[in-house]
Amino acid sequence: MEGMKDEAGRIPGRGGIDLEARIVGRSPDMRRVRALVRRVAASDVPVLILGESGTGKELIARAVHDLGRRADRPFVAVNCGAIPETLLESELFGHGRGAFTGALRERPGLVEEAEGGTFFLDEAGDLSPALQAKLLRLVQEREFRRVGENRTRRADVRFLSATHRDLAAEIAEGRFREDLYYRLAVVTIDIPPLRKRPEDLFPLLEYFFELGCRALGRPPASLSPEAASKLVLYQWPGNVRELHNEVQRCLALSSPGDPIGQEWLSERILRMSKNGEPDGFNYFTARAGFEKRFLRQALSRYGFNKTKTAWGIGLSRQGLFKLLRRHNLT
Repeated sequence: MEGMKDEAGRIPGRGGIDLEARIVGRSPDMRRVRALVRRVAASDVPVLILGESGTGKELIARAVHDLGRRADRPFVAVNCGAIPETLLESELFGHGRGAFTGALRERPGLVEEAEGGTFFLDEAGDLSPALQAKLLRLVQEREFRRVGENRTRRADVRFLSATHRDLAAEIAEGRFREDLYYRLAVVTIDIPPLRKRPEDLFPLLEYFFELGCRALGRPPASLSPEAASKLVLYQWPGNVRELHNEVQRCLALSSPGDPIGQEWLSERILRMSKNGEPDGFNYFTARAGFEKRFLRQALSRYGFNKTKTAWGIGLSRQGLFKLLRRHNLT
């Protein structure tokens, strides 16, 4: 689900946004995500994006920014889990001269860099209690102070945040402030892991292969039936990021013009065989196994109501019944 970016890593502004091209996926879950992005982009309400690592939370945040009225202003992102706690406050709010050893001059923080635009807190669930209190004031009052200063400054930014943590559990354990949660989660967008939306696997593969081949200046690539079956069986614990990395690996190792065989796949993918199914699949057997698993998941999701299931996955009732008969699912 990685989006289209220019050479500087930016995503084109709202004038040329195509959410279907940027947020790839045809599953009901991803159609719902795109619909939510369109709806919340027009307002300034805080949005909390939930999902496992690698599902594309920053991509969703950038799409919300680029579709909104602040699209021509900065989008500033900070990963709260990647910066030591002792430095994070200064990174967020800036510091005054002499605030600590080595602070030889005043320095604005990332909040000020985002003025007029969007401030994105990635992995907000990793914030310490002390920083949670200061962030609450920032989100609630739109005010903050640089480290070592008494002057209160105003912030005109939109707040987007993301986390892979279960914040309800974090609140119950006393590790995350409930009042901050409700400030950040005025609207939530939940991105399901790739293993729960298998119908998105092949569109993502096609997208990443096209993107990679274009970047390398090589002809379009294709997968051998054996490689395709292995990718279908794999659970993708690293989600879309892991899938993207696997495509890049295949393109780097394989010869242009030749089908990409399973010998170029990562060892962890070759080892995994889901549901005890045999390794000697051909493409059509793999596709049949994929369809059967997908139908079971879809029926369960829609309470085994065939009419709702057919509508939800984009089939007619007759088309669904035909597939159920083909796979002997009653």
